[in-house]
Amino acid sequence: MNKGKLYIVPTPIGNMEDITLRAIRILKEADFIACEDTRHTGRLLKYFEIENKMISYHKHNEEFRSDFFIEELMNGKNIALVSDAGMPGINDPGQIMVEKAVESGVDLEVLPGATASITALILSGMDTSVFTYLGFIPRSAKEQKEFIELLSKLEHTGILYESVHRIKQSLKLLSDYFPDRKIALCRELTKLHEEVIRGSVKEVLERIEHKETLKGEFVLVLEGAKIESEEIDIRKVLEGYQEEGLSRKESVKKACSLYNLKRNEVYEISLEIPWKKRS
Repeated sequence: MNKGKLYIVPTPIGNMEDITLRAIRILKEADFIACEDTRHTGRLLKYFEIENKMISYHKHNEEFRSDFFIEELMNGKNIALVSDAGMPGINDPGQIMVEKAVESGVDLEVLPGATASITALILSGMDTSVFTYLGFIPRSAKEQKEFIELLSKLEHTGILYESVHRIKQSLKLLSDYFPDRKIALCRELTKLHEEVIRGSVKEVLERIEHKETLKGEFVLVLEGAKIESEEIDIRKVLEGYQEEGLSRKESVKKACSLYNLKRNEVYEISLEIPWKKRS
């Protein structure tokens, strides 16, 4: 018997129109749908007039349910895996199933689609050339300390998720350490009341601190750290090369190459050093 195929199907993160024709077809054609919440996915299926069997697959049962799904796949069944919103496996159940599918040699097909992190990144106006997805801010004090240490050294854009219940607390934490860094707070993405608040961490915190009602899931896009490189003491560098036995010309060339400096400036500094003649 041929093995089945596991389809990873992203679903809308807010606006129901943000689903592909291919995703709708797979949800119809699969033998059944593995979903985080059958009630939530049931509304999606009803909206698109899809009739199919649903089996729950969430963080409390994903370990043993994965084994059942893999067995079904090995027996030739095709399964569509969805989460409540966005791409399964990104802060939602799915990673364990994908790992086991790969280990079992099951065909895997990932459909492109809505993802809150990338949507927020583009919307933020921050640098998109290099970025890191960081997930949720840790809860424990020890892990938060390590997380802040990571952010202090992260020189490119970071993407974080946060719940409505902890958004003020998390922004306060970031403001305590990085008050002047740029941040974009994105909420209700793709929905009617989509909102983006941009500014420094301190400014954004002040804007939401006294709001009594905040709704939705939040994505925070944080500017990378601006770490200034230490000033290079070229005189000491050249003196070190001299001690190694290099000539003035060789030392200047090496310093310019390593530190991307202008030859004329380095040579002028070298003239201040009484150069020892080689014996």
